[in-house]
Amino acid sequence: MEFESKVFSRELQQFLYDSGKSLGTAESCTGGRIAEVIISVPGASNYFKGSIVAYSNDIKEELLGVDKDMIDQKTAVCEEVAIQMAKGICDKLHCDYAISTTGFAGPAGGTPENPVGTIWIAYGSKDDIRTFKLTENFGRDINLAIATNKAIRLFYEFMKETFPDRKLYGDDTNAMNIFPEIGGI
Repeated sequence: MEFESKVFSRELQQFLYDSGKSLGTAESCTGGRIAEVIISVPGASNYFKGSIVAYSNDIKEELLGVDKDMIDQKTAVCEEVAIQMAKGICDKLHCDYAISTTGFAGPAGGTPENPVGTIWIAYGSKDDIRTFKLTENFGRDINLAIATNKAIRLFYEFMKETFPDRKLYGDDTNAMNIFPEIGGI
Protein backbone atom coordinates (compact mmCIF):
# COMPACT_ATOMS: atom_id res chain seq x y z
CA MET A 1 0.00 0.00 0.00
CA GLU A 2 1.26 3.43 -0.88
CA PHE A 3 2.19 5.83 1.90
CA GLU A 4 0.20 8.57 0.18
CA SER A 5 -3.01 6.53 0.39
CA LYS A 6 -2.44 5.88 4.09
CA VAL A 7 -2.04 9.60 4.72
CA PHE A 8 -5.30 10.37 2.93
CA SER A 9 -6.99 7.57 4.85
CA ARG A 10 -5.85 9.14 8.10
CA GLU A 11 -7.30 12.48 6.99
CA LEU A 12 -10.58 10.78 6.07
CA GLN A 13 -10.73 9.30 9.55
CA GLN A 14 -10.97 12.82 10.95
CA PHE A 15 -13.98 13.65 8.77
CA LEU A 16 -15.83 10.42 9.40
CA TYR A 17 -15.03 9.75 13.04
CA ASP A 18 -15.70 13.28 14.22
CA SER A 19 -18.93 13.63 12.21
CA GLY A 20 -20.33 10.26 13.27
CA LYS A 21 -20.81 9.32 9.60
CA SER A 22 -20.09 5.96 8.03
CA LEU A 23 -18.51 4.68 4.82
CA GLY A 24 -18.75 1.51 2.75
CA THR A 25 -17.08 0.37 -0.46
CA ALA A 26 -18.33 -1.61 -3.43
CA GLU A 27 -15.35 -2.78 -5.44
CA SER A 28 -15.08 -4.72 -8.63
CA CYS A 29 -11.73 -4.33 -10.36
CA THR A 30 -9.94 -3.02 -7.25
CA GLY A 31 -10.93 -6.18 -5.37
CA GLY A 32 -10.92 -4.74 -1.85
CA ARG A 33 -7.85 -2.53 -2.15
CA ILE A 34 -9.79 0.62 -1.24
CA ALA A 35 -11.17 -1.10 1.85
CA GLU A 36 -7.63 -2.15 2.74
CA VAL A 37 -6.47 1.47 2.63
CA ILE A 38 -9.39 2.61 4.77
CA ILE A 39 -8.82 -0.01 7.47
CA SER A 40 -5.08 0.66 7.60
CA VAL A 41 -5.86 3.37 10.12
CA PRO A 42 -6.49 2.23 13.71
CA GLY A 43 -10.05 2.98 14.74
CA ALA A 44 -11.54 2.54 11.27
CA SER A 45 -14.17 0.22 12.76
CA ASN A 46 -15.81 3.32 14.22
CA TYR A 47 -16.87 4.55 10.76
CA PHE A 48 -16.13 1.89 8.13
CA LYS A 49 -19.12 -0.44 7.73
CA GLY A 50 -17.51 -2.82 5.27
CA SER A 51 -17.13 -3.71 1.64
CA ILE A 52 -18.64 -5.91 -1.00
CA VAL A 53 -16.21 -7.11 -3.62
CA ALA A 54 -18.60 -7.60 -6.52
CA TYR A 55 -16.21 -8.97 -9.10
CA SER A 56 -18.85 -10.82 -11.10
CA ASN A 57 -21.89 -9.24 -12.70
CA ASP A 58 -24.35 -11.50 -10.88
CA ILE A 59 -23.00 -10.30 -7.52
CA LYS A 60 -23.30 -6.69 -8.69
CA GLU A 61 -26.93 -7.42 -9.52
CA GLU A 62 -27.86 -9.60 -6.53
CA LEU A 63 -26.04 -7.83 -3.72
CA LEU A 64 -25.81 -4.25 -4.93
CA GLY A 65 -28.99 -3.95 -6.99
CA VAL A 66 -27.24 -3.08 -10.25
CA ASP A 67 -29.67 -3.28 -13.16
CA LYS A 68 -28.99 -6.35 -15.33
CA ASP A 69 -30.31 -4.56 -18.41
CA MET A 70 -27.79 -1.78 -17.84
CA ILE A 71 -24.95 -4.29 -17.71
CA ASP A 72 -26.26 -6.09 -20.80
CA GLN A 73 -26.62 -2.81 -22.66
CA LYS A 74 -23.44 -0.98 -21.65
CA THR A 75 -21.26 -3.65 -19.92
CA ALA A 76 -20.40 -3.48 -16.24
CA VAL A 77 -17.74 -0.87 -17.01
CA CYS A 78 -19.78 2.29 -17.30
CA GLU A 79 -20.64 5.33 -15.24
CA GLU A 80 -24.18 4.15 -14.53
CA VAL A 81 -23.02 0.84 -13.04
CA ALA A 82 -20.46 2.62 -10.83
CA ILE A 83 -23.23 4.91 -9.56
CA GLN A 84 -25.60 2.00 -8.94
CA MET A 85 -22.87 0.15 -7.05
CA ALA A 86 -22.26 3.16 -4.79
CA LYS A 87 -25.97 3.62 -4.09
CA GLY A 88 -26.33 -0.13 -3.56
CA ILE A 89 -23.62 -0.27 -0.90
CA CYS A 90 -25.23 2.65 0.93
CA ASP A 91 -28.51 0.72 0.97
CA LYS A 92 -27.04 -2.68 1.79
CA LEU A 93 -24.72 -1.52 4.59
CA HIS A 94 -26.80 1.43 5.78
CA CYS A 95 -23.86 3.79 5.42
CA ASP A 96 -23.76 7.53 4.77
CA TYR A 97 -21.02 7.52 2.14
CA ALA A 98 -19.69 5.15 -0.50
CA ILE A 99 -16.84 4.56 -2.89
CA SER A 100 -17.21 2.14 -5.81
CA THR A 101 -15.07 0.99 -8.71
CA THR A 102 -15.68 -0.96 -11.88
CA GLY A 103 -13.30 -1.33 -14.77
CA PHE A 104 -10.99 -3.26 -17.02
CA ALA A 105 -7.64 -3.43 -15.20
CA GLY A 106 -6.08 -5.73 -17.80
CA PRO A 107 -4.34 -7.34 -19.37
CA ALA A 108 -7.46 -9.00 -20.80
CA GLY A 109 -10.91 -7.53 -21.20
CA GLY A 110 -11.87 -4.22 -22.59
CA THR A 111 -14.00 -3.20 -25.52
CA PRO A 112 -13.41 -0.68 -28.32
CA GLU A 113 -15.47 1.84 -26.31
CA ASN A 114 -13.82 0.92 -22.98
CA PRO A 115 -10.30 -0.40 -23.55
CA VAL A 116 -8.12 -1.90 -20.84
CA GLY A 117 -7.30 0.82 -18.35
CA THR A 118 -10.85 2.19 -18.30
CA ILE A 119 -11.95 2.34 -14.67
CA TRP A 120 -14.98 4.18 -13.34
CA ILE A 121 -14.92 5.49 -9.78
CA ALA A 122 -18.09 6.62 -8.02
CA TYR A 123 -18.03 8.30 -4.62
CA GLY A 124 -20.11 10.44 -2.33
CA SER A 125 -23.39 10.17 -0.47
CA LYS A 126 -26.49 8.40 -1.73
CA ASP A 127 -27.97 11.74 -2.78
CA ASP A 128 -24.74 13.14 -4.24
CA ILE A 129 -22.78 10.54 -6.18
CA ARG A 130 -19.94 11.84 -8.30
CA THR A 131 -17.88 9.96 -10.84
CA PHE A 132 -14.46 9.95 -12.40
CA LYS A 133 -13.17 7.94 -15.34
CA LEU A 134 -9.60 6.70 -15.66
CA THR A 135 -8.63 5.89 -19.24
CA GLU A 136 -4.93 5.14 -19.46
CA ASN A 137 -3.41 1.67 -19.41
CA PHE A 138 -0.17 1.27 -17.46
CA GLY A 139 -0.51 -2.47 -16.88
CA ARG A 140 -2.69 -4.26 -14.36
CA ASP A 141 -0.78 -3.58 -11.15
CA ILE A 142 -0.27 0.11 -11.84
CA ASN A 143 -3.86 0.53 -13.11
CA LEU A 144 -5.17 -0.88 -9.83
CA ALA A 145 -2.80 1.23 -7.71
CA ILE A 146 -3.81 4.38 -9.58
CA ALA A 147 -7.53 3.58 -9.25
CA THR A 148 -7.21 2.90 -5.52
CA ASN A 149 -5.24 6.06 -4.85
CA LYS A 150 -7.48 8.20 -7.07
CA ALA A 151 -10.64 6.90 -5.37
CA ILE A 152 -9.29 7.78 -1.93
CA ARG A 153 -8.16 11.23 -3.11
CA LEU A 154 -11.50 11.97 -4.80
CA PHE A 155 -13.42 10.97 -1.70
CA TYR A 156 -11.07 13.08 0.43
CA GLU A 157 -11.84 16.12 -1.75
CA PHE A 158 -15.56 15.35 -1.51
CA MET A 159 -15.33 15.26 2.28
CA LYS A 160 -13.39 18.53 2.36
CA GLU A 161 -16.20 20.10 0.35
CA THR A 162 -18.89 18.48 2.53
CA PHE A 163 -17.24 19.68 5.76
CA PRO A 164 -15.56 22.96 4.73
CA ASP A 165 -15.00 24.14 8.31
CA ARG A 166 -13.25 20.95 9.39
CA LYS A 167 -9.61 21.56 10.27
CA LEU A 168 -7.32 18.63 9.58
CA TYR A 169 -4.14 18.28 11.62
CA GLY A 170 -3.28 21.92 10.88
CA ASP A 171 -2.60 23.55 7.56
CA ASP A 172 1.07 22.65 7.52
CA THR A 173 0.67 18.89 7.91
CA ASN A 174 -2.42 17.87 5.96
CA ALA A 175 -2.17 15.44 3.06
CA MET A 176 -2.09 18.09 0.36
CA ASN A 177 0.92 19.76 1.99
CA ILE A 178 2.73 16.49 2.65
CA PHE A 179 2.45 15.76 -1.08
CA PRO A 180 2.60 19.17 -2.79
CA GLU A 181 3.62 17.55 -6.06
CA ILE A 182 0.18 15.93 -6.42
CA GLY A 183 -1.66 19.19 -5.90
CA GLY A 184 -5.38 19.07 -6.52
CA ILE A 185 -7.22 16.33 -8.26
